[in-house]
Amino acid sequence: MDDVTATEFAIFERFGEAQETIDYFAQLQNARERADSYESRLHTTLRQIYPAQPLASRASLELLARYIEEAEAIADAIAASVAEIRRDFNLL
Repeated sequence: MDDVTATEFAIFERFGEAQETIDYFAQLQNARERADSYESRLHTTLRQIYPAQPLASRASLELLARYIEEAEAIADAIAASVAEIRRDFNLL
């Protein structure tokens, strides 16, 4: 998330909000929204599991494991997108 915000700020500071940057800002906003969605999903699942501790149901734990795997994949995809955008603007 921090990389998304830092990249947005760096592009805006160097190039402003021009026709050439609009698509990149949209991609970064989409990345932020995906990250927020998975963070919210994980938080909600954990809140459902907490009261059942120390004996959370197998289904709840499997759901949590699936969400963690998906969140890790999304985080990797977001990092790759941000790295590509940073290369496009020579923000390395």
